[in-house]
Amino acid sequence: MGDYRRIADRIADDIASGRLAPGEQLPTQRAFARRRRIAVSTAGRVYGELVRRGLVVGEVGRGTFVRAAPVPSGRALAEPSALAPVNLELNYPSAPGQSELLAAGLAPLLRPETLAESLRTASAEGTAAAREAAAALLATPGWSPAPSRLLFAGNARQAVAGALASLVRPGGRVGVESLTYPLVKDIAARLGIVLVPLAMDEEGLRPDALAAAHRGSPLSAVYVQPTLHNPTSLTAGTGRRAELAATVRQLDLPVVEDRIWSFLHEGEEPLAAFAPERTHVVDGLSKRVAPGLTAGFLVVPEGRQEQVARALRSGGWTAARFALEAAVRWTGAGTVDRLVTAKRADAERRQRLAARHLDGFAVRADPRAYYVWWRLPAPWRADTFTAAAARHGIAVTPGPAFHVAGSRSGPAAGRAGVPQIATAADAVRLGLASVPPPELARALRTLAEVARSAP
Repeated sequence: MGDYRRIADRIADDIASGRLAPGEQLPTQRAFARRRRIAVSTAGRVYGELVRRGLVVGEVGRGTFVRAAPVPSGRALAEPSALAPVNLELNYPSAPGQSELLAAGLAPLLRPETLAESLRTASAEGTAAAREAAAALLATPGWSPAPSRLLFAGNARQAVAGALASLVRPGGRVGVESLTYPLVKDIAARLGIVLVPLAMDEEGLRPDALAAAHRGSPLSAVYVQPTLHNPTSLTAGTGRRAELAATVRQLDLPVVEDRIWSFLHEGEEPLAAFAPERTHVVDGLSKRVAPGLTAGFLVVPEGRQEQVARALRSGGWTAARFALEAAVRWTGAGTVDRLVTAKRADAERRQRLAARHLDGFAVRADPRAYYVWWRLPAPWRADTFTAAAARHGIAVTPGPAFHVAGSRSGPAAGRAGVPQIATAADAVRLGLASVPPPELARALRTLAEVARSAP
């Protein structure tokens, strides 16, 4: 596993020294593998690592290119930054008074008579109190998970890893939306799993695309974000969820359902409500509460507790006992509910800011989400715009970071009338949660000015 990172380090050195210039095209992964005498799969990991570091960008149908660097000209790309750094890549919401609310819940854990117990190790099954609290927290009007089916990880990312590790052997194929959470690509690379991109439309993952991919070469599982999909904010309706449930049941496929942002959206039941016998639900506290002290939740189908718990233990992904005890107190005291209410209102305020300052651009968003998906005006592309934004002290996430290798853009990527759902090369995602609203407004104004200028 470390070998591919060492190769990526050497390519990174070539980019830093100028031996590989901005805009220069890298060889195909197959040609790179032949040249380096490595496996094609290793070459894929090298390229994936370079993308993760932001050093290269992959463009569908064109290849992989060294990302553009600022150049000396009078245009937008080279304008000096007049702003304090603003990071719109990070996306961790924080509500007013959050620290005071959380501190009140932590105070009982710091007493000598309770601290020793809180600092003990925890199993993947957590504690009975933690299972009850998490089941109550995750319940919706039409779905209530049994506490006995709850497992715990250090965070939601580790919960995804544990679920996939329990379901898919190295070399197995997992269907994902053609635009997906970037860390899932990293998890797949570490587990030796092949991600298979599936076409999307206005309600997210298309069941017909899932069935076609499975017929072409069997999948081992599906990873899906049916509620406030990251990065597009798409949410599947009840009919689509029922159709997806029928499809995975017909194909006998297990599902990993990521609901990390679902607390912002009360309108739809989880996919697990439609196919509980095959859906592994992932959620957590990092977005609801705070990223520094969190826990990941896994609701697993009946009979799968031990397999998933074993995967969590072997990966070292179990939750800290202190975090579970804190979660129990925050949930029981209503702290999490108060934070969720405040963050829903905050997300709506920030979306109004985005709508105002990006008016006239092709922006896809949901008024309940903490991010927007921005299709840039021509001739901007994701890499050049990201570099231009950086020159103004603003970090944004380029669309290719969400792109799954092998997916297609353009008319073939969606149904008639919605051909651009999966387009990534000319799009960026803006995270709205992590900076104060005045700074966010200023950054959005600046980005709009950059987009209206020439690259």
